Amino acid sequence: MTTETTETAAPPTTTAAIATTRAPRRRPAPTLVIGVGIVLVIVLFGLIGPLLVQDPLAIGNDGMQPPSAAHLLGTTQTGQDVLAQLAYATRGSLLVGVLVAVLALFLSAFFGILGGYLGGWLDEGFSLFTNVVLILPGLPLMIVIGSYVEQRGLLLIAVVLAITSWAASARVLRSQTLSIRNRDYVQAAKIAGEKPWRIISVEILPNLLPVMSSGFVFALISAILGEAGLSFIGLGVVGTQTWGSMLFYAQNGQALTLGGWWWFVPPGFLIAALGCGLSLINFSIDAIINPRLRSAPANARRVRRAEKKEEAAA
Repeated sequence: MTTETTETAAPPTTTAAIATTRAPRRRPAPTLVIGVGIVLVIVLFGLIGPLLVQDPLAIGNDGMQPPSAAHLLGTTQTGQDVLAQLAYATRGSLLVGVLVAVLALFLSAFFGILGGYLGGWLDEGFSLFTNVVLILPGLPLMIVIGSYVEQRGLLLIAVVLAITSWAASARVLRSQTLSIRNRDYVQAAKIAGEKPWRIISVEILPNLLPVMSSGFVFALISAILGEAGLSFIGLGVVGTQTWGSMLFYAQNGQALTLGGWWWFVPPGFLIAALGCGLSLINFSIDAIINPRLRSAPANARRVRRAEKKEEAAA
């Protein structure tokens, strides 16, 4: 009686074979690529543009001239170069937006994460204060504060805008912290005797980074739009050019009546473009946080294909 031995083929061990069996990399969402591209172009213009243009306050004799080779975006009523003003205004608006977003992120993280983790009377007090700030009317409050302060510096406007833009993010961070603090790894860190600050920074904070990133982008959008609104009514930053201040001076110079579209269209376009780019980035971050949003387009395509098949079969 003979016995037959069967040999099983060994799994491929070569580098090429392993590379072919790896899962394909997930491509970044088109909305994220487009949003980052738009924001990157505007940021580079705000950083490099002021180094390449002339003095934005230099007055010339050729006022209200349309775009030409000498002035690519034309001139204002007093002969100032619009491109130079736009470059400096882009830097100023981005500086205000980033400063407000950083302050709002710090306040929302302090009141939301710290209160949500520690709980007790501290959490109740933080929640009460957050709710009070949340119901305050943002724009009227900014107008009242701005109208009573004569020296409206960059830091003051940033603080005023940050005060009215952190409460909503703090509520979101608090709810997420309340959910995370009861998980097993956080309880294990407590049993191991870890200090609260280390548990917050090592165990809780990394899980909140996507939510905080979304809140940062939203605060940046709100800050730039809020500063533009304040500057447009004459309550913006004194001594710093921004997109809103360009619109304010264009309105005072009757640019619309005189047909000087090159004076007010560029800052308005950049405000809209930056808001669009940041919104696309925010949508992409939301899709990362919520997997249902990430799979929604694919599900919609499958539904449409199924409906087309049913229509073809009928």
